[in-house]
Amino acid sequence: MKVLHIAAHLGGGVGKVLSRLVEFSAKRQDGIQHTVAILEPPEKLQFVDHVRRHGGRVEVGADAEQLRRYAESADIVQLEWWHHPALAEILAWGDLPAMRLIVWSHVSGLHAPEIPPSFARLPHRFLLSSPCSWQSPGLAALDESDRRRVAAVFSSGGFDDMPPAPVRCGRKPPIIGYVGTLNYAKLHPDLSDYLDAVKNSSFRLHVIGDSGAAGPLLADAEARGMAGRLQLNGYVADVATELRKLDILAYLLNPLHYGTTENALLEAMAMGVVPVVMNNPAESCLVKHQETGLIVDGPQGFADAIERLSRDHVERIRMSVNAARDVRKRFSIEKTAHQLTAHYRAVLQEPKRSFDFKAVFGTTPADWFLACQGNESWRFSGQSDTRKMVRGPHFLYEKTKSSVFHYRHFFPADRRLASWAERLGAWR
Repeated sequence: MKVLHIAAHLGGGVGKVLSRLVEFSAKRQDGIQHTVAILEPPEKLQFVDHVRRHGGRVEVGADAEQLRRYAESADIVQLEWWHHPALAEILAWGDLPAMRLIVWSHVSGLHAPEIPPSFARLPHRFLLSSPCSWQSPGLAALDESDRRRVAAVFSSGGFDDMPPAPVRCGRKPPIIGYVGTLNYAKLHPDLSDYLDAVKNSSFRLHVIGDSGAAGPLLADAEARGMAGRLQLNGYVADVATELRKLDILAYLLNPLHYGTTENALLEAMAMGVVPVVMNNPAESCLVKHQETGLIVDGPQGFADAIERLSRDHVERIRMSVNAARDVRKRFSIEKTAHQLTAHYRAVLQEPKRSFDFKAVFGTTPADWFLACQGNESWRFSGQSDTRKMVRGPHFLYEKTKSSVFHYRHFFPADRRLASWAERLGAWR
């Protein structure tokens, strides 16, 4: 079985899950030949090398004609989708052939970029990377025949590359940390309120991530007189070693974040770090409240959770053991591979067909961008609207992540994108 994956790039969580999927296929000799066509040159070769080392092919910078040839020879084409402008261009202008198509969405679709219902109806299978995406009104309204072709497969690459979870002790005080992205499109923009709610004067949050993105976080903490509560450890390559040092993960994300499987959270749990998370849809699908961690709804709930886990080390150790056991089983690469393979084999029984992506996304770069803005579309309309004077959610101002600035960078000649970026840029 020849499976062609088309992705904008092979970084982050997508890179990990696809590289581990190729490795799993090779070890099990399951007869699946994976080719990964990436549209952008890789910034890091970690996952590219991993795919090639285990017998998979990686084609870098394929143009439309090359993608057409790859797709014609594939039994199944799997689009790794998160509304990246490079992939949007291929879908609208790439003249792809008839194929058996699976789309795997790596964003929740609960906020921009949203998943157009017409896009979910289009392929042979549309795979969500978290069941939380069913909370999208557009997906929830799909009729029964369409829903049968939509399913959720967590995009987890498993934990075979990590050591076993250490045996935890009842350390007092516990070491509390955060691992992940440090900008406010992902991290909770009111994090300072959560830090302030913890009354224990010895409370410190060890922050592991790219310190270059921590400017707003530090500025807010300093303005509140809480800079001493943050200890920035910077980016680390060996995250497992850092996770061994932590007892509690304070994983407080923006309620409007775009994530689904949250690999940083799962890796921490796999190492027995007890998570405290917000009651956001994605995290609520990963953490089992009071079994593998605690789910909170605000600053006081966070403070109570930290106090509870700090005081009751027996409870903390119980959740630690549960978390490691649960995620290593529930989010293993074996489970991911088996679920994907089941969809591959079902789709193989269906004929190849052609797809009109223009009917979903439109014909110009501005159309492609606007098609997935959902409730934020009004900011980009040509009509006068006093709401445009209000600053929008943090994700709108990202340089990348499928924002208007990302699309303008790819398509500088598109006048509508340029005007939208200029208007929105005034509120950065």
